[in-house]
Parts: sequence; structure tokens; C-alpha cells
Amino acid sequence: MLMVISPAKTLDFETAPSIRKKTKAEFLERSAELVDNARKMSPDDIRELMGVSEKIAVLNHSRFLNWGEPFDFNNAKQAVLAFKGDVYTGLEADTLKPEQLAFAQQHLRILSGLYGVLRPLDLMQPYRLEMGLKFANSGGKNLYEFWGEDLTNSLNRQLKKTKSQVLINLASNEYFKAIQANALNAEVITPIFKDEKNGKYRVISFFAKKARGQMVRYVIDKTLTEPSALKRYKVGGYRYSKGDSTAREMVFTRSGK
Repeated sequence: MLMVISPAKTLDFETAPSIRKKTKAEFLERSAELVDNARKMSPDDIRELMGVSEKIAVLNHSRFLNWGEPFDFNNAKQAVLAFKGDVYTGLEADTLKPEQLAFAQQHLRILSGLYGVLRPLDLMQPYRLEMGLKFANSGGKNLYEFWGEDLTNSLNRQLKKTKSQVLINLASNEYFKAIQANALNAEVITPIFKDEKNGKYRVISFFAKKARGQMVRYVIDKTLTEPSALKRYKVGGYRYSKGDSTAREMVFTRSGK
């Protein structure tokens, strides 16, 4: 069983990593191509492209200019420890033990606009480049065209290596669109987290993102390799809803308090 999640806009490169083990990202040469393209943009170009403030645009312009190999602990950090958005709040990666991180390294992948696919312990330098941006580049009019089949092929290699027949999609639609699901050599199952509000169950983004991270942590803690085991997931008040689920979607609901 292989899981995929999205990256986060919020980063933490100030806190020292909890471990020193590190690996090298698979697509660094291709990432360098994107950085070369991004360096042609001014801070104003970045602000318009990303819809961010002038301060954030200047920051990311500086990040692109300073990006480069070699990656080490002076300029980079392991991906699963560097991202700090809602998903990663639920994951709490900085509390994982070495053996748990080793399991995550085999069974978890982080999709990325700049890095393509990251393993948890792959070093990354700070960046912001969402997958869904209309960022024209040397490989096409957007990042979906740039990455093409690369990300799908990477996941297929890992599925084969771990003898996995199922991919658990815990990524956002924006990022999972970069995967050619029909070309995956695995069944894709997408967990959906719904909260009760005004008598109805619906997806509330903040809660759903955190729950995705909590599910990743649940799989790691229990070293799960079979998707059927996810039906026993009972974290943060969520429960598996058999009646709402299908073969491709596992729905988890949480009643209002």
C-alpha cells in the first residue's frame, strides 16, 4: 500500500531536524530546469502568477535565486519535516521514530510542483510553486505538462518495489491531477472526511486536511499494508461509513458536538 499527500505552503526551516538521515530527491535535475525558468520572473511577475503579497513575492524570488546544489543541512531539510501545513499538523512527523520514518520512506510520497515526487527523507530547499499554477515553462504551458508521465512512472516503480496493489490518495485534487491514474498499476482508493454541520455531512477543508495527515500517521503507527485495515480508523472522532463508501472512496464521518 502506497500513500500520496500534497505539500504545504507553510514551511519550517528554522527548527533543526529531529534526525540526520537524509536522501536525495529523484527529479533534482528536472527541478533545476523549473528553477531556471522561474529565475526569469521578477518579483512582480511572481506576485501576479501566485496571487501573493509583495513580501511573499520577494521572498520566493530570492528562494529561486538561491536554490542550487549541493543540498545539505545548511540550506535544506527533509521534506516531511520541512512542510508545516494542516496535513503535516495531523501527521506530526517530528515525533516519528527512526523505524517509523523508515516505513514512511517506503510507503509515503509527497507530490510537489517543483520537486515532482518526494520521499519523506528527501532533502528539499524552501520554495513555493503550486502544481495548479499557470506557469509556462520549458516543458509546457503548465506544471502538469512539464511533469507529464514522470510522476506516474515514479509511483509505479515504488508500487512494484513494495509489491503494493493499492494507492491511497490523500492528496488534493490539484496535486493528484498530476498523476495519470489510469496508467497506475494499482487500484486507487481515496479517503473522504466529512463533518456534520447543520444536520448534514460535508467536507470542511481545514478538518479534512488535518485528517489526511492523521490517517498517514495511523498507517505508519500501525505499519498497515492492507487498505481494508483503514476501516478501523477512529481518530479525532471520525468513523468509517460503510453506507456512504464505494469501491473507490472510503468515507469517514464525524458527528457535530
